[in-house]
Amino acid sequence: MTGPGPTSADGGGPPSELDKLRLRVSVLSEKRKAAEGRLRDLLGSLVALDDVLADTRGRADALHTARSARQAASAALALGEQIQAAHLMLRLALERYDVSPMDVVGRAVDPAEMRVVGTEPHPSHPEGTVLREKTTGFRQGTATLRPAHVVVAVPGPAPGPVQESEPEAGPVRAQPRRTTRSQRQLLRKPSVVAKRRRSRRA
Repeated sequence: MTGPGPTSADGGGPPSELDKLRLRVSVLSEKRKAAEGRLRDLLGSLVALDDVLADTRGRADALHTARSARQAASAALALGEQIQAAHLMLRLALERYDVSPMDVVGRAVDPAEMRVVGTEPHPSHPEGTVLREKTTGFRQGTATLRPAHVVVAVPGPAPGPVQESEPEAGPVRAQPRRTTRSQRQLLRKPSVVAKRRRSRRA
């Protein structure tokens, strides 16, 4: 059972048009304040995420300038942890606005929530079953905020492991031939050869 509706300012009858307008303005003002509060909260979350991403950039630079394998491994580990923390912060911020990722792997494809971008043979999954997501889909409440881009199963044997092609052999560079002693003598300057001949005759 609802309460009594708005009454006129003097309380002597139904609300006037001016009273209705005032009530409408009051309701819209409250909605605007609530929306501004949510926007401020979202922007605050993004500013904090910007701090994490700036620190992540610094850790990436440290990875490139590492002088030893140990320093590189330590920088890579720290970079991975930082990226994971940034991802978690973003997901928590989205969750506060009722935005959540779709979990569609293993489900039958639904055109209302998914876009098929590829197929893959599979011996056991029914045709049209989602095998993996190329792009994560998101919901806001029960509405689709962004559809998921998915790869679905089709009948057939599972594809075998992809074999990496061997790199093509480059042009074979011929090794220089070793010259004999007589050939090396021919390559010497004539002045040196002439001197040796003169010394032998003397």
